[in-house]
Amino acid sequence: MELVIETGREDSGFGLVEQARAGLSRHKADQVAQLIGLTDKEMAPILNLSERTLHRLRPEVRLDSNASERLLLLEALIRHGLEVFDERADVLSRWLRVPLAELHRQTPLALLDTLVGFGMVHTVLGRIEHGIYA
Repeated sequence: MELVIETGREDSGFGLVEQARAGLSRHKADQVAQLIGLTDKEMAPILNLSERTLHRLRPEVRLDSNASERLLLLEALIRHGLEVFDERADVLSRWLRVPLAELHRQTPLALLDTLVGFGMVHTVLGRIEHGIYA
C-alpha cells in the first residue's frame, strides 16, 4: 500500500521535505491548531510529543523533523477538510471528533497519531467529497 498525501500546495514535494527537515516553529503549530480549535492535549499525539513537552515549548522553538512533518500533514488534512465542508471550520472540527463506522467507530482525530491514519482520514474525506460516503 502506497501512502500519497496531496498537500494542495505548489511547493509540495521537495519544498515540504525541506520545511520538515528545517523544523517548523511551535508558533506555526499553534496557528494550525487554532484553525479548528485543537488543544495541546489533542495536538500532542498528532505531533508525536508528550503533552507536557508541547506545552513547555516557547513559540520560537523549532519542532524536530518528525513533528514538523506531522504538522505539515495536519495542515494539508485541514485544508482538504475545509474544501469538503465548504470552508466551515466548525463543521470540520465537529466531524473530526465524531466516531465513524468507516474508521471502526474511532474518531478521525484519534487516528492522526499515525501516518497511515492520516491517509485513512483523507480517504474518508475524499469519499464525502465525491458523494460516496457510506
